[in-house]
Amino acid sequence: MTVMEWIAALLGVACVALAAMRSVWTFPTAIGSVVLVGVVVFDARLYSDALLQGFFVAANLYGWAGWRAARARDGEIAVGWMTPASRAAWAIGIVAAALLWGGAMQRWTDASYPWWDAAIAAGSVAAQVLMARRRIENWALWIAVDLASIPLYLAKGLSMLAALYVVYLALAIAGLVGWSRPRARSAAGIAAA
Repeated sequence: MTVMEWIAALLGVACVALAAMRSVWTFPTAIGSVVLVGVVVFDARLYSDALLQGFFVAANLYGWAGWRAARARDGEIAVGWMTPASRAAWAIGIVAAALLWGGAMQRWTDASYPWWDAAIAAGSVAAQVLMARRRIENWALWIAVDLASIPLYLAKGLSMLAALYVVYLALAIAGLVGWSRPRARSAAGIAAA
């Protein structure tokens, strides 16, 4: 594993742990991590994943601004659940995006595992946007993404990234539990996504 991969991994673990604790510092930490991960996965010809890292830079800037504005006087970040209709709409959107992107990657690039990579990318985009919007469901999506990413990275020989996603999986489970606690939730100021 290169020094760049180690730094990306450490920043990645820190950013997910900070997100689970609802700390606004998750966003600048994430930006550092995703830039470095983008270089690594591009070299592995996981182009959907590489483009995803670029999206994460923009999404983390969006989330950082939104969380700073939403922080309560006591510093807490309010979180909330989506409506059933919103969940269904997001699920349909994820499937449609994965199918379209996977087809494009298979047809026009030499991408490795284009459908698998595209499904992970679509789920990751949705999870990141939902985290920026402070929706508890983001953690369920991150759990699914982590479960799908581990075997993909192993198939590509990226064992350190696979190990990192095992850590992310544990942190995502902790995030789901922590954000789901009644004390952590507040419907004030949270519109349905």
